[in-house]
Amino acid sequence: MKMLPLQAAMAAALLSVAVGIAAKPLVVCTEASPEGFDPVLYTTAVTADAAAETMFNRLVDFKPGTTEVVPALAKDLPEISADGLTYTFHLRDDIKFHTTDYFKPTRNMNADDVLWSFQRQLDPNHPWHKKSVTGFPYFESMGFKELLKSVEKIDDHTVVFTLTRREAPFLADLGMAFSSIHSKEYADQLLKAGKTDDLNAKPIGTGPFIFTRYQKDAQARFKANPDYFRGKPQVDPLILAITADNNVRLQKLKANECQIALFPKPDDIPSIKKDPNLKIDELAAMTTSYTALNTTHKYMSDARVRHAINIAFDKAGYVDALFGKGNAVVATGPYPPTLLGFSEKLKNPPRDLDKARALLKEAGVPEGTEFTLFTRANGGPTNPNPMLGAQRMQADLADVGLKLNIKVMEWGEMLKRAKAGEPDMVSSGWVGDNGDPDNFLTPNLSCDAAKNGENYARWCNEEFQTLIDKARSVEEPAARAALYEQAQDVFEKDQPWLPMAYPKLFTAMRKNVEGFQQSPLGTNNFATTQVK
Repeated sequence: MKMLPLQAAMAAALLSVAVGIAAKPLVVCTEASPEGFDPVLYTTAVTADAAAETMFNRLVDFKPGTTEVVPALAKDLPEISADGLTYTFHLRDDIKFHTTDYFKPTRNMNADDVLWSFQRQLDPNHPWHKKSVTGFPYFESMGFKELLKSVEKIDDHTVVFTLTRREAPFLADLGMAFSSIHSKEYADQLLKAGKTDDLNAKPIGTGPFIFTRYQKDAQARFKANPDYFRGKPQVDPLILAITADNNVRLQKLKANECQIALFPKPDDIPSIKKDPNLKIDELAAMTTSYTALNTTHKYMSDARVRHAINIAFDKAGYVDALFGKGNAVVATGPYPPTLLGFSEKLKNPPRDLDKARALLKEAGVPEGTEFTLFTRANGGPTNPNPMLGAQRMQADLADVGLKLNIKVMEWGEMLKRAKAGEPDMVSSGWVGDNGDPDNFLTPNLSCDAAKNGENYARWCNEEFQTLIDKARSVEEPAARAALYEQAQDVFEKDQPWLPMAYPKLFTAMRKNVEGFQQSPLGTNNFATTQVK
């Protein structure tokens, strides 16, 4: 019988252990294919796991299991000027880029690489700026084009960022995937050879694992980086086994075909806890499940219609059905209570079908009007059972005379079409990248994000924008919190989203897996993981 690719990989890796190599393989069953391997181009967590966390580093990082910013490619945290406008970073001089069969670095990482990584996104005249067909979604939606006045090299190991305004979350932003540092030398090689697509297909970074192979919708393979500045990982190889169905992920975990299974179904948690070979990690992460309402579409552009949908939908029943008791709470706003400035004033309104019908009539919505809902084909952490959730919404909206046309599609295709503004409604979710409330509001609800499509609601509210802009410029936490509470009041009044749930994050693994630590930021890093 012919071995499947994953079985063959496991057999070869286990054989290498038998003949004396200490490192053991780690197979992680993941929920979707990465969109690519250039972390600058994408915003999804699955792509960050496969690229930013695996193969790249940034100037700063987050201490494992926390949102505390710590140095990474920089020796220390930066020197910040008294006016808060300049950040001076001193770089490590011992950071090596990956050596592969397609690239052999001739020098260590230096200031030229940092400049290339940011100027590529910032400077429209940079030779690589127009090579991105997707633009630079995070950089653009977070307003970095306006924020960064300059990025300058002082010497080979000193870089200065100069801002146009104070920006409280700036240092945390530099720990995010879009701030990953690429090799200028490799980029120059690709540009000269006319192979610029390889930056996204054959990545080169400084991270704990080196890219070896990718088979779409099947697996991504990496080997341990022997020159990693924090020490060579103790798993080798690392295999991300793309397994969209969460039932299949659990079956593979039980069969030891994978040692970690991401995002098990909440109703499987009790059985996992009872299995003597398995264990579960859970975390009240910075996570929001929501449905975006396209505020540029007919009828949906009227706030009365959006409020009618909100009060017609049974959120409590939805949360219990999809997440189970105790695994999530009903959401009231755009971000969870673990973050600064969470508004306790926002409440989930009771279901009121009469009021919903009255609002729809007042807005001139005819009986039987149809709206389209996009949802993903397979479950993930913010939507564990997409079809069930969509059908519940369909039934609830039918009670007030609305038809819901459910369109189920592959995750990447759904994101692409949602960014293009196709659906009236789209089921989505967000896991915070840096522990700051701005990371929920600016990338998802700002006017810049509405322009580039990352804001699926296409909502641009000047009052809201002014408040979040001001909050970013304020350092004092209490003052920032007050501004965010006001911004949430505007959000609630205009209702661009249906906030659905604040779910917990779960990771299932074999009992012999050690050193893995869940992140409140929703990403997964396996640099310190061991298989005993």
